[in-house]
Parts: sequence; C-alpha cells; structure tokens
Amino acid sequence: MEPEPLFDLEPAGTAGLDFAELARLPFSELMAPDWAEALSGVEAELRSVLSFLAAEEAAGRRVLPSASNVLRAFRQPLKGVRVLLVGQDPYPTPGHAVGLAFSVDAGTRPIPRSLANIYRELESDLGLPPRIHGDLGAWAEQGVLLLNRVLSVREGAAGSHRGKGWEAISTAAVTAVAGRRTADGTAAPLVAVLWGKDAESVRPLLGSTPVVASAHPSPLSASRGFFGSRPFSRVNALLREQGACPVDWEIPAVP
Repeated sequence: MEPEPLFDLEPAGTAGLDFAELARLPFSELMAPDWAEALSGVEAELRSVLSFLAAEEAAGRRVLPSASNVLRAFRQPLKGVRVLLVGQDPYPTPGHAVGLAFSVDAGTRPIPRSLANIYRELESDLGLPPRIHGDLGAWAEQGVLLLNRVLSVREGAAGSHRGKGWEAISTAAVTAVAGRRTADGTAAPLVAVLWGKDAESVRPLLGSTPVVASAHPSPLSASRGFFGSRPFSRVNALLREQGACPVDWEIPAVP
C-alpha cells in the first residue's frame, strides 16, 4: 500500500493563528478530513484542551509547539498511516517542538539527545548516516505518524500539560489508526513502535497490530534496551509481511 501524500503543512485555516482563534475554527479546518471524521467523537475534549492552551497563552505562559503546529500530526491523512510511532510530550525548549514526536525544527542545534540516540541506532541498524538537523518530516511524508501522547507543553516545564485532556485525543487517534480496515475487511497494514513506558500505555488499544517495543531513546534509558533493538529494520520486515511498502528511513541531508 503506497502512503498518501502529506496534507498541507501550513493550512490557510491555521497559519498565524493563536490558540484562542484555533479553538474557534470548524473542526474540518483543524486536520485532514479523514482525521476530522475519525476524531469527531472527541471534538468536545479537543476544544476544551485548546481553550486551556488559550488561557495559558493569555496568562503570559508560552505554549509549545505553536498553535499552527500543535495538531500537525493529524495533517497527514489517516488512511496513509502505516507506522505509528508514539512519543511522550513535546520538547519544552523554545524552537524544538514542531508538532511531530521526536522531530525538531531543521535549524535547531544541537539536536536533542534522544533524537541523537535515534540517529545512532538508525546508523547501527541500517547503516544510514546521522544528520546534524532533526527534521523528521521525511518520515511523516511516508505515512509514519509521529504522535505524542500529550501534544503541548509549557515552555521550560516538561510534562506540564499532562492530565489536561490530550490523553483522550491521542487515545482516540491510536484507536482510529489500529481500527482501520481494507475493502475486504482485513486490518490495514500497520506497525506500532513503542519506546518507553508512556508509549507502552497504548498497547491495549492496538489489538492485533504488530508492535516493536523497547526502552526509550532518552540518555537515561537508551542503554537499557534501546540501543541494539534494530527498530527500523524490524518495522520494515513487518510491513513487508503485511504486503506494504517498507519505509525509507534515511533522513535527507538538507530538509
């Protein structure tokens, strides 16, 4: 199954808006059409958390990522997803969070240590060279859903937006991805990548989806099972078993 093309990265409906304006947009303008349909059951929860972010912003607290990127993971069409890679919450450092788990802005230097460890494992697994930039958009374009469990954070305060409503959204998203069916009623090709305890929490939602799991790539845990786990080659093998195209995991030298 070929991946669907990436949805517009900066849709006219969200570019330049703040969180208060984002919260008032029609649901269909917040994400790709099939995602809007799949997440319609948690629209109230999503609007509630966007209102919370607007209140944070109004109180002078900086929210990361920006309003234009906070729902970026859902701009890629749901029907094109073939790999689900679950993260925790965004990087709390300004300029880092871009709305895709583990990814950072192409100009960020140095890249976060977790991402550097991902690149180290990518080189060990597939022989692909690490990059000086951390833009993982090339993975997203191929149907790799880089989804954090919590989609926002207050600047400088890791984990500060946990328990504010995002968990219901990401739970619904994982359920939607895992529940897709092909025309003949079989499960759509999918592999889930779960790094660390937060990611492992979605395993009960995945049904029969093949899972590649290990420790988190954080410097605190990477040596306890992430290094040497060969997630990228394992994902591609599982995709091939399902009749799907493998992912080209090489990151472009220039994003």
